[in-house]
Amino acid sequence: MTGTAGGGRRCAVLGSPIGHSLSPVLHHAAYAELGLAWTYEAREVTERSLPGFLAGLDSTWRGLSLTMPLKRAVVPLLDAMTDRAAQAGAANTVILEGGRRTGHNTDVPGAASAVRERYAGPVDRAVVVGGGATAASVLLGLADLGCRHVTLVLRDHVRAAATLASAERHPGRPTVDVRPLGSTLADVLEAADILVSTVPGDVQGAEVLALAQRVDVVFDVAYDPWPTPVARATRSTGALLVSGLDLLVHQAALQVELMTGTAPAPLEAMRLAGERALAVRPT
Repeated sequence: MTGTAGGGRRCAVLGSPIGHSLSPVLHHAAYAELGLAWTYEAREVTERSLPGFLAGLDSTWRGLSLTMPLKRAVVPLLDAMTDRAAQAGAANTVILEGGRRTGHNTDVPGAASAVRERYAGPVDRAVVVGGGATAASVLLGLADLGCRHVTLVLRDHVRAAATLASAERHPGRPTVDVRPLGSTLADVLEAADILVSTVPGDVQGAEVLALAQRVDVVFDVAYDPWPTPVARATRSTGALLVSGLDLLVHQAALQVELMTGTAPAPLEAMRLAGERALAVRPT
């Protein structure tokens, strides 16, 4: 698919807040490499306004990327979901075709690819901080890599329910132990192959930083502002760091392939565009 294939289709990333999103930078970099005269914009959309936004889309629209809090909120508004999105109970991608909305989840394979790009070792035991849709997707991605035991660490145990249900739907059925943030986790951290932080940088407090400083591999899904407190703590210990940009680029490349029908997506061009954009943002 080259030139103005698809009639210059429209795509967007939705969320609230959305101003920080790097998705437009990554997708536009891909379109430039692929020779597509497509548009991709950031739209401020809340859970409340999402139904109306979707209802107002015309046939020029091809795809949507979803950030929090919309990944789970969109599920009842879809006509169909892929097995992976159903497994996660969340869709970060919606493909619009023939008046139908199909939900996909590229966070799951994107997380697995991000980890494997940086780290080739075992992923048998993991500690995941947070319990939202991104935590569920990363947990499933780790399970795809063979992870059998996950300790989910979060302040509110109620938030763990949907993530626990996602783990139950994975064929590998990893065991998931839920612990409160701030509890003694020395035994868990000693055995962990990787720690994943799915909480935003502005709420990465002392308790989260203490966890990140006690493992050899850290995956921080946040990317703005960068470096996050967790990233700084990881660098201070010399541990291996998988970044939020790693995840964002891998999942966005899969989105580009789904939306444009062109594969493979230009991953390295997208990564370079993301790195350049982050470099000029205030830290």
